[in-house]
Amino acid sequence: MAILTPTPAQENVVDTLDFVKVTEAAALAASRLMGKGQRDEADASAVEKMRETLNEMRISGRVVIGEGERDEAPMLYIGEELGAGGPGLDIAVDPVEGTNLVANGLPNSIAVLAVSERGGLLHAPDSYMQKLAVGPKAAPYVHIDASVRDNLEAVANALERPVSDVTVVILDRPRHKELIDDVRAAGARIKLISDGDVDACIATAIEGTGIQVAMGTGGAPEGVLAAAALKCLGGGFFGRLKPRNEQEAERARAMGFGDLDRVLSMDDLVKGKDVVFCATGITEGDLCRGVRFFGNSAKTHSIIMHAATGTVRFVESTHRLAARPYRAGGAQLG
Repeated sequence: MAILTPTPAQENVVDTLDFVKVTEAAALAASRLMGKGQRDEADASAVEKMRETLNEMRISGRVVIGEGERDEAPMLYIGEELGAGGPGLDIAVDPVEGTNLVANGLPNSIAVLAVSERGGLLHAPDSYMQKLAVGPKAAPYVHIDASVRDNLEAVANALERPVSDVTVVILDRPRHKELIDDVRAAGARIKLISDGDVDACIATAIEGTGIQVAMGTGGAPEGVLAAAALKCLGGGFFGRLKPRNEQEAERARAMGFGDLDRVLSMDDLVKGKDVVFCATGITEGDLCRGVRFFGNSAKTHSIIMHAATGTVRFVESTHRLAARPYRAGGAQLG
C-alpha cells in the first residue's frame, strides 16, 4: 500500500512536501560554514538538523543509508529509528553530499534525502560502485557492460545530436584515467568534478543542466540515492559493486551480495514504488542554487520528486532567521 500517495480511503499518509523541510534544515546549517575549511563541522551541523527535523515528522522511519554504523556515527546511523510515529518508511540520507565542496566554497554541494516504503531501498555497503546514469530518452539504450563508445553513441542517437555535443561528468580521480581517455577517444565532452556525484547523476535527467551522462566509480550508498532520484525522473541507472579490499568484499557478502560482479539495475537498487527524493542546494550548483543570505533571512532552493505521481517540483523558500540584526562596529541591535 502506498503510504506517501494519498487516496480518499487513506488517512495515515505523509505529505511529500514535508520532506523538503528536512533537507532545507540541513542545507541552512551547513551553509554557514561554507569556505571555512571545516568539512567535519559542516557535516555534523547538517546531521544534527536533519535528525531533529525527521524526529518531528509523523513517521516511523528507519535509516538504511546514513552516516555509518552506530559505533561510528552517533547520529543518523544505519538502523536508527526516527520520527514521532506513523507510516513505516525506509530512509536514505546524505546530509552533506560534497563535504569538501562546502569546506572549500565550491559548487554542487547538496543535502539529500530519499524515502520509500519499508524494504524499498537497497542497504548498500560502504564500498565503491561503478555507475552509469543517463536521462529518460537514453535510458533504454545504454548498459554498464557496453563499451564507453557504444554507450555514448547510443546517448547521442537518442538525443538526436552528435557525440561531440554529449557531455559526460566524471569524478576527477586517478582511477578514472582510462575512462577519461575512452570518452575523449569517442569524441564526447567531459566535465571533471572534484566531489559529489549524486548531483551529477541527477543532472543527466534534468533539462537545461548541459549534462547527458555520468560515468565512473564512486560511493555505493550515493549510488542508491542517485538511483532513487532517477527512478522519480524516469532516467536510467546501472551499478556494480567495486570493493576496494577484501574486507569490504566480505562485508558485502555478509549483507547478502553473493555475486559482487552482478549488474545492479534501477529496480535492484530501488525496489519501492512509492519513492520520494529531495535535495536542497548548499552551494551553487547545476541542480539547485545554493543558500543565499540577505537581511535577516535566507533563501533555499530545492528539488522534490515523487515516483508514484511523477511530479517534480522546484521549491524556493524564504526562511526568517533567529539571529539579531548586525550593526556596523560589531555590535548587534536589540
